[in-house]
Amino acid sequence: METIETDVVIVGGGPAGCSCALYTSRADLKTIILDKNPSVGALAITHQIANYPGVPTDISGDDLLKLMRDQAIQYGTDYRRAQVFGVDITGEWKSVYTPEGTFKGRALVVASGAMGRPASFKGEAEFLGKGVSYCATCDGAFYKGREVAVVGVNKEAIEEAQVLTKFASTVHWLTSNDPKEEDMHAQALLNEPNVKHWSKTRLMQIEGNETGVTGISLKNRTKDENQSLPIEGVFVYMSGSKPITDFLGGQIAVKEDGGVVVDDFMSTTSDGVWAIGDIRNTPFKQAVVAASDGCIAAMAIDRYLNSRKSIRVDWVHS
Repeated sequence: METIETDVVIVGGGPAGCSCALYTSRADLKTIILDKNPSVGALAITHQIANYPGVPTDISGDDLLKLMRDQAIQYGTDYRRAQVFGVDITGEWKSVYTPEGTFKGRALVVASGAMGRPASFKGEAEFLGKGVSYCATCDGAFYKGREVAVVGVNKEAIEEAQVLTKFASTVHWLTSNDPKEEDMHAQALLNEPNVKHWSKTRLMQIEGNETGVTGISLKNRTKDENQSLPIEGVFVYMSGSKPITDFLGGQIAVKEDGGVVVDDFMSTTSDGVWAIGDIRNTPFKQAVVAASDGCIAAMAIDRYLNSRKSIRVDWVHS
């Protein structure tokens, strides 16, 4: 299996990872991004970005991310599609393991985001990956022409349900409370012809067998008995995001909420390892915040690898 050595290995190609790569590449540090899927992640699935400084207000998250990625590549970043399944950070060189090979860097940046979630309902953990999903962008195509359920009334649930309308024959939307009338995105979802809204309804249990999900049990607030609904996919958006840290194998300190512990320079408790973006589980999960993390980490890495006592500015006066 191939082994590749570089200065900086970045796990994750979202706004944090791409921004970090842009800065490290411009600092003449050989940089590799390992990205599981460019279409997956909080920014990639956002259909419109209206609050990112300096870009048109009608740009989609996917288009903005492509601009970031292309800019990093333009300055020398080696961008690769790869699933990371483990790391070893014990030595001076940090090893990142993928099916395509091992990547070794003098600095490791974890920017894998926060898409995982703790189980909220009976049967959710049991059928995770067998009909239960937390990412419509990842798994929506598997349910083409099938019936699915989306649980939750938050922004993420609405955006993910919109993705599913492109594939599923029927999207059953379960909400404990009605979406607000002024929520244009929610109202647009309700107007989709293949969306059935189950108002004031709770998911009670996810049912299935060895082949996967076969249905759900739900309870409407106005009725005495539970109701069974035959479906093949359940997309749950109830408990917020959980940082994706499973591939780290417990080698990096995390907080009680699952976020990676970092200092002001985005350095983790392990020397030579940085963590940026939603993996920190900050209260403000915005693209501009993640990009800022990437910039800070990159400047700190430049100083770390080159023993600089000061950090260089990144603007040019003409």
